[in-house]
Amino acid sequence: MKNPYLSLSDEVAQALREGKPVVALESTIISHGMPYPQNVQTALQVEQTVREQGAVPATIAILKGKLKAGCTREEIEYLGQQGTRVTKASRRDLPVLIARGMDGATTVTTTMIIAAMAGIEVFATGGIGGVHRGAETTMDISADLEELAQTPVMVICAGAKSILDLGLTLEYLETKGVPVIGYGTDELPAFYTRQSGFGVDYRVDTPQELAAAWRAKRTMNLTGGMLVTNPIPEQYSMPKQVIDQAIDDAIEESRRLGIHGKATTPFLLAKIKELTGGDSLAANIQLVLNNARLAAQTAREVVNGKGGNENKFA
Repeated sequence: MKNPYLSLSDEVAQALREGKPVVALESTIISHGMPYPQNVQTALQVEQTVREQGAVPATIAILKGKLKAGCTREEIEYLGQQGTRVTKASRRDLPVLIARGMDGATTVTTTMIIAAMAGIEVFATGGIGGVHRGAETTMDISADLEELAQTPVMVICAGAKSILDLGLTLEYLETKGVPVIGYGTDELPAFYTRQSGFGVDYRVDTPQELAAAWRAKRTMNLTGGMLVTNPIPEQYSMPKQVIDQAIDDAIEESRRLGIHGKATTPFLLAKIKELTGGDSLAANIQLVLNNARLAAQTAREVVNGKGGNENKFA
């Protein structure tokens, strides 16, 4: 049965009908991740990067109660100008936002949900949420991890955000059966930096290998998604000690101010940007572009059925 709440752009709908590669893109990074106008400029640059690699971008959002897969330039501009006035929408928010005809900026979770509804299998983002530091007492665990456990979308990111407890995040993903794959690396990248000190489950070195693993997973009807961690390019990677100090200082201030829940990540990212003199924002933009490039290349291999040799994993 056709989903009455799902709305695909003509370009995305045609690409899916014709079996062309499509890459899902989130909208929280537009409304909540960056200031205007850099948010809009970055979103359009990410879309252009996807197109340059031979795929169709599908920026996903909730607009006037519709689940949109494929936003227009005007809609992206609207999301950017509205900024944090647009609800940061996770799974729990969807029923009320839809029923009330409201707008929502999609997180990793809701972008995965809508992408899966539309039939889009590859999604590029910056970094996923995870288990927050101190979660043993706060129980602050991102819904992204649960979504990865149940929704069939490959998520290509620069690892989990450095503000998280990366060790517990990996343990949680292991418990949920989500494969964590390092692209060209044996170590989990940590968003702003290439180093974390934690290993990934498997390493792959080509988009063909990623497509092969994804095809095998889908053919076996295994539930859930796949997490591909693609390190920020070397020239944009921030020194680990610098970003770690900024994160520690930002977390201390968030605790002092009593910030919690879904306000935590936007506060921490803004504070880290301030503490690093804007370097973290520049790094954020470059890692998103890098992920979009790999996602488009992988989406091409997925639709072409050229997955390579499934036995090449290291």
